[in-house]
Amino acid sequence: VPNPDPGFSPPRPNSSSLSVPSAATRVDLWRGLENGARLAQNQRAYSVLLCAVRELAHSTLCPYLQSSLLHFCSGLSGLLGSISGLMNALGYTSLPASTPAHGYAPLLSSQFQGVEGFWVLRELQSWLWRSAKDFTRLKKRLRQYLATLHLN
Repeated sequence: VPNPDPGFSPPRPNSSSLSVPSAATRVDLWRGLENGARLAQNQRAYSVLLCAVRELAHSTLCPYLQSSLLHFCSGLSGLLGSISGLMNALGYTSLPASTPAHGYAPLLSSQFQGVEGFWVLRELQSWLWRSAKDFTRLKKRLRQYLATLHLN
């Protein structure tokens, strides 16, 4: 049933176990970070979010939802690989591919799984929007940098 209140937001669980990284950093602080630091934070966030989405997939009883979430996990794995490759190509240190994501411990109570899932997916959406903007900005900077190299 669609929610009649478009501003609806369930309360965030009062638990330290829901430690999905927030993309709520102020824009001016985020943009003030060096490219490598932003990429590293993206990589850490997606590592944790990938574990969280996998946990959601394995805890759901709906086969269609489980399949969709696992398919989305494949995309997140690919995104993590792309971020690592980009970091390596630019000379930044990235997390090893086998590094487990630290910081996500699923809630054990089944009564909060739906609320937790909502917050995991909401943070994931925020990170995806932030990353899209970051990657566009980084692409523009790299093009400008490469153009100056060709002029010299």
